[in-house]
Amino acid sequence: MYENPRMQPGAPRPLTQSQPNPFEGAFYGAGSGLIRGDLGTYGEKFLGSSSEYVQSNISRYFSDPQYYFQVNDQYVRNKLKVVLFPFLHRVSADFVGQLSLVTLVCSFINLLVYSFLQCHWTRITEPVGGRLSYRPPIYDINAPDLYIPFMAFGTYVILAGLLLGLQGRFSPDAVQWLFVKGLLGWSLQVMLLKVTLLSLGGVEPPLLDIVAYAGYTFAGLCLAIMGKIILSYMYFVMMPLACLCMGIFLVKTMKRVLSAEVRSYDSSRLHYLLLFIAFAQFPLFSWLGNISLNWLF
Repeated sequence: MYENPRMQPGAPRPLTQSQPNPFEGAFYGAGSGLIRGDLGTYGEKFLGSSSEYVQSNISRYFSDPQYYFQVNDQYVRNKLKVVLFPFLHRVSADFVGQLSLVTLVCSFINLLVYSFLQCHWTRITEPVGGRLSYRPPIYDINAPDLYIPFMAFGTYVILAGLLLGLQGRFSPDAVQWLFVKGLLGWSLQVMLLKVTLLSLGGVEPPLLDIVAYAGYTFAGLCLAIMGKIILSYMYFVMMPLACLCMGIFLVKTMKRVLSAEVRSYDSSRLHYLLLFIAFAQFPLFSWLGNISLNWLF
């Protein structure tokens, strides 16, 4: 009789074991380790370079907002002196707190003479993370800040509303219109400075720097409106002086930005553009200083 090759039900089945390949684990471990190592290194390099590129571009156009609010009382006082009386900014990069009140009462001729003297408008740098970085405003009077522009803008709206109230024309809609008018004037100043820098060699400083420089406009406007509230004819004296001082401040500031960012530029073209910035302050100040409910007048 032949034996039945099929297994009987319930009979144990013989265990079959495959012979292990001693080289398979080695090849797999080496290959997977090599792949993981290469991919990990490449991924770290890619992500590192990408994040570095994004961070550098963000910091190039948009600086840290906290930087622009590192101020104190001494900085605010002396910065207002520089903005409102730029022809007196003749000392080194230190604060100008020691200026006497007598020097502030100077003639218009001295104002023009001092405005063309060699002034110290260079910002202070310090090494941070292996590269040079500008010091915050609390340590450098030439650094831009956003505290003064925002406070001056709010004061401008309040003083303009007070003036309308004294004239019997105050209303919530009027305050809203003054707020929009101020923002529009601020934006026009930013565009003016931005286009000027781009036309002189593609200089692209941080946007918040330009916003800060343009926002100092409202410091002079506040003085002119206060003069109009106290004595109406004082407005016609303080407004041209505020325009002139703001023009000098912006011209000096833009020259410093260009000298720091651009090595070579057309000097004749620079003079025309800076002169245009200075003269553009007169219509802008006249429009913002004319407290009315009309768009143009």
